[in-house]
Amino acid sequence: MSLVNGLPVHVLLVHVVVVLIPLTALALVAGAVWPRAARRLGVLLPSLALVALASVPLTTQAGEWLERHVESDALVRRHTELGDGLLPWALGLFVLAAVVWWSARGTKRAVPGEDLESTGPTGTARAGRMAALPVRIVVAVLSLAVAAGAVVDVYRIGDSGAKAAWHDAYSKSAHGSQDGS
Repeated sequence: MSLVNGLPVHVLLVHVVVVLIPLTALALVAGAVWPRAARRLGVLLPSLALVALASVPLTTQAGEWLERHVESDALVRRHTELGDGLLPWALGLFVLAAVVWWSARGTKRAVPGEDLESTGPTGTARAGRMAALPVRIVVAVLSLAVAAGAVVDVYRIGDSGAKAAWHDAYSKSAHGSQDGS
């Protein structure tokens, strides 16, 4: 991967990552905190996370190509170092999205008028819900932590990339302004 229509592929792929990682993080947290959202998202949640995960190494590989074709300086090196750290966050998003999706598949919706507490001779529906609560809490907390980490990392990587690309590439005052000043 090198150029598409004269532009480095990294410059194009980075937009996929910048959109999909936060979108996946938001969907993951919504699904982990709100089981109804997880059921509504269905297989879209892990699918979105898988596409986001796949986009990270593609973008990183394209970035490594670009790094070999630009002047190396501290800002470029910093951006490269930060970029190498996103894959574990994306993997965490995918794993947790799969867990949330899988657990949402097994939950049954309450039927109006059905007494869940009296299901079975010992109230097994209620006991099952109570046992699942600590697991849901752990998954929700992990999802929130990984989602926040991923979004913050995307921000830090993007900020460092923008600084590397634009640090001396523009003037603080306008050139050739219309009013002659």
